[in-house]
Amino acid sequence: MSTETKSLKASKIACWLALACLVVPMFGSYFFDDMFSTVSQIFKNPEMLQLGWNSQQFGFYAGGYSFLCVWGGLIICGILLDKFGVRLIGSVFVGMMVAGAAVVTAAISAPGLSAGTSLTIAYIGCMLFGLGSEIAGVAVTRSIAKWFKGKNVALAMGLQLAIARIGTGLAMLLSPVLVLKNHMEGTMYTLSETNRPAIIGLSLLFIGAILWAVFVAMDAKYDRQEGIVTQRGEVKEEDKFKFSDILKVLSNPRFIMIALLCVFFYCCVISFKKFGTSIIIPRFGLDDSTASVMISMIAFAPVLFTPLFGALVDKVGKATTWMITGAVLVFCAHMLIGFAPGDVPFYGYLSIVLLGIGYSLVPSAMWPTVPKIIPEKNLGTAYSLIYWIQNMGMLLVPIFVGRIMKNYADKKAGVDEATADILDKAAAVHSEFIFVGLGIVAITVAVLLFFNSKKHPELKIDRPSKEVA
Repeated sequence: MSTETKSLKASKIACWLALACLVVPMFGSYFFDDMFSTVSQIFKNPEMLQLGWNSQQFGFYAGGYSFLCVWGGLIICGILLDKFGVRLIGSVFVGMMVAGAAVVTAAISAPGLSAGTSLTIAYIGCMLFGLGSEIAGVAVTRSIAKWFKGKNVALAMGLQLAIARIGTGLAMLLSPVLVLKNHMEGTMYTLSETNRPAIIGLSLLFIGAILWAVFVAMDAKYDRQEGIVTQRGEVKEEDKFKFSDILKVLSNPRFIMIALLCVFFYCCVISFKKFGTSIIIPRFGLDDSTASVMISMIAFAPVLFTPLFGALVDKVGKATTWMITGAVLVFCAHMLIGFAPGDVPFYGYLSIVLLGIGYSLVPSAMWPTVPKIIPEKNLGTAYSLIYWIQNMGMLLVPIFVGRIMKNYADKKAGVDEATADILDKAAAVHSEFIFVGLGIVAITVAVLLFFNSKKHPELKIDRPSKEVA
């Protein structure tokens, strides 16, 4: 090892600086993805929009994010990430993320385009942005696992998740100010008003791309210092990715358990958020604004708790225990939402608090566990497979919940207000059957992982991060 300077691996400042460069692209990604979440009501009146989109068209646009991911893009690109490295493939997809956002921004900013034309262009941009964001996320997670291995990996991953979700929170708070605050009621929303969140988001993504380039330079130096590559930049034979490694990942029972826990757990939270107000309003007798604030608490809770729980996992270990605890909290939250006495807001607040804490606890323990069971050279493939399975679940669960909601909505035609209220409550309860069932499966998988960890102590799944070499 060269003694002329302190190695990047040994430098705490360098590690945290690398993390700072990695979190900004994801902060920008989360902001851009959620830039219309709190102003989506404007699409109910397309005649008042120069853009001309209605709610169905907006929903179609938003679905573009997952299209390439679900249809194999995540898996293929994750393999490429392991085959050709984070710096090359990560840079390609960070660039794709920014380019896709630029296409979306151009589509919703260009005057003279019909609603259909702007929607088609924006959908293409959203597909590129979505796949770029997901693979960039894999590259970021893989890089954190590499730079913080044997250190504060759970804290680092927790901070990255928290800061990224601040991007969501900022978008939710800032977009109404940018679009709605100074708008004159009764007048048309111009393109220059509705595109403001996109311009801010695109600017954040450009800053993130610059900082990603800084990280790439740091990472290249890191590999040279640690002997991962030769001075000519060639990867050493033992660190090269082989396609046979994919089968090794898929045949790892602990990987399968984590992937299953991920999809069932995240569907309990993320899929629930899509219908949250439709469920808690009839269940607990809340008004629209209160329900919206309550649901937004689910997004803000991880900002505070994820880094704290990550530090806890680093300090004491017991990752599988925390996964079980988080899954149980989310299950209890859905039991309260589905079966607590109705029209009592306290139970609504309590359930959302439990949901938010559980949503912070499981990821804090789950994501740092993957590098303990999968070799570093295969982490891109592993995380991509997990994200792909997760995306499949989050694609299917809303379809089933939406069908329940629609079936009960159809029964409301021609009934009195009291009967309609009963049907709304029934729809909420029957929707919760799905989330309760998912919660039971998530707990079961977490318990199986707990016992598997006890059976294989050599993997150090439940040991503090600093004890993992």
